[in-house]
Amino acid sequence: MTTDHVAPVYAVTRGDFTTATFGPTPSQTVGPYWHIGLLWDDGPDVVSGDHADRITVAITVIDGDGRPVADAMVETWQADGEGRFPARARSAHGGSTTFRGFARSPADGTGTARIHTVKPAVLPAENGLVEAPHIDVSIFARGMLDRLVTRMYFPEDTTAHALDPVLSTLSGHDRPKLIATRVDDGYSWTVHVQDSDPLGRETPFFAV
Repeated sequence: MTTDHVAPVYAVTRGDFTTATFGPTPSQTVGPYWHIGLLWDDGPDVVSGDHADRITVAITVIDGDGRPVADAMVETWQADGEGRFPARARSAHGGSTTFRGFARSPADGTGTARIHTVKPAVLPAENGLVEAPHIDVSIFARGMLDRLVTRMYFPEDTTAHALDPVLSTLSGHDRPKLIATRVDDGYSWTVHVQDSDPLGRETPFFAV
């Protein structure tokens, strides 16, 4: 007596990966547990602790209801105090500089992430323009499918602000939202990720 062979329910047909259509993976939220795999010891440190010009920048993230985003992740990217990004900075210092340009820091219960860095210098821009000293900032948080990208400027650089090609695109109402406040050990700045009022507190964000 014979019976027909029946394939098990878990059997799959082998495919040819060379014919598959590939593309960018969908955006995902960072979720509440990003700190399990994305933290590392040097994350908040753009420069080492013994750097002579080291400052602390505190960035507080607030949601649309005015509450701190305690599980936010903040990443920053910047030039050094002479307007050089990491590769050029290392070359200029014979490889001895600790400057790495990048930081990643978790927010605490108050929604505040802290990075330890140096104040950047001005940067050349297109058409002979100059960008005022600034730090590029990315905000990640639970519930957001894409990072929010913005900039933080420094309060003492008012002359450079007037010529900055990015700040110049903003209204007089929005421009001050990108300027930090000077505090004892560095600077403090608040990012409002949402505000339904068109003249409210929401921080300007940029498409990249």
